[in-house]
Amino acid sequence: MAAANGDSKGFEVPKLEIKFTKLFINGRFVDAVSGKTFETRDPRTGEVTAKIAEGDKADIDLAVKAAREAFDHGPWPRMSGFARGRILHKFADLVDQHVEELAALDTVDAGKLFAMGKLMDIPGGANLLRYYAGAADKIHGETLKMSRPCHGYTLKEPVGVVGHIVPWNYPTTMFFFKVSPALAAGCTMVVKPAEQTPLSALFYAYLAKQAGIPDGVLNVVPGFGPTAGTAISAHMDIDKVSFTGSTEVGRLVMEAAAKSNLKPVSLELGGKSPVIVFDDADLDTAVNLVHMASYTNKGEICVAGSRIYVQEGIYDAFVKKATEMAKKSVVGDPFNPRVHQGPQVDKDQYEKVLKYIDIGKREGATLVTGGKPCGDNGYYIEPTIFTDVKA
Repeated sequence: MAAANGDSKGFEVPKLEIKFTKLFINGRFVDAVSGKTFETRDPRTGEVTAKIAEGDKADIDLAVKAAREAFDHGPWPRMSGFARGRILHKFADLVDQHVEELAALDTVDAGKLFAMGKLMDIPGGANLLRYYAGAADKIHGETLKMSRPCHGYTLKEPVGVVGHIVPWNYPTTMFFFKVSPALAAGCTMVVKPAEQTPLSALFYAYLAKQAGIPDGVLNVVPGFGPTAGTAISAHMDIDKVSFTGSTEVGRLVMEAAAKSNLKPVSLELGGKSPVIVFDDADLDTAVNLVHMASYTNKGEICVAGSRIYVQEGIYDAFVKKATEMAKKSVVGDPFNPRVHQGPQVDKDQYEKVLKYIDIGKREGATLVTGGKPCGDNGYYIEPTIFTDVKA
């Protein structure tokens, strides 16, 4: 297994200028009310990438005020779906024009593979925008056949001001999963990117303004969960919250929403996904699929196949092939096109993974391969396999 060392020898690391580090509220980049900043670090090295304005309750209040004004009195909810769709298509085109820069931002923020960002994450975000741009003028109600001589119909309207809390593992994909349908419907919003990965979200706010999305419609406030995230969840003037993250925090989001204005909440929370392999499976195909399910995005994915159940008839052969594949996986700088796995997103996640590896050893599971940090700096961990795991 190739060790990670952060060395750019043999491949080119793109030059990257961090352009946007302030909060984006009502169409402008502004400092936090408190003047505070926090550091975002490059997981390849642990070094500081940029200092980001730290939003908290006061900033969320300003962002919600701007979003409420834009919803209650601005043009966005009152445009035809076709007109909103045209702007979203332009937004998508602008994303396409900055693919390399955006992919590099997610690499230095989240440790994501640069090649994968260029190929999938950033184009995928643009295509999510295009999908919902096409849906914007197709949000129809129904005329209902009534049992009595009266008229009945349904009318679908935007819910209002939406709060989006975005996770760190897929900063671009999850940004557009949340923002695109809300924009298409005519909602206005406040987005809180994860504190580990704010850079691309701020860039997307800039591109949204360039595309013609009116001021106040899309606000981006980086900050921390207990402050900015709680302020969104509990805000009386936010009509709906969308959160992706841990089950523990999801409960807090739902509780805060219930205690405020009983706003509806959409939650996508963590899991421990099983993969079941039977004796009649094609062994090579099964091993390849399980490897992909386990190690895609360095395992930082809510549907990672991290529990593998293999039927007895092929168990030994499966473990052997899976171990061989894990040992061949190249861990290193995610800008290197030959690398399969980059660093964990930050020091906390790195230490959490190593802690769980240690727990596995102490509880009697057999460490077959991996289990150790990789390289002299950065947050790299070897692909790891345990067997003899007790439920």
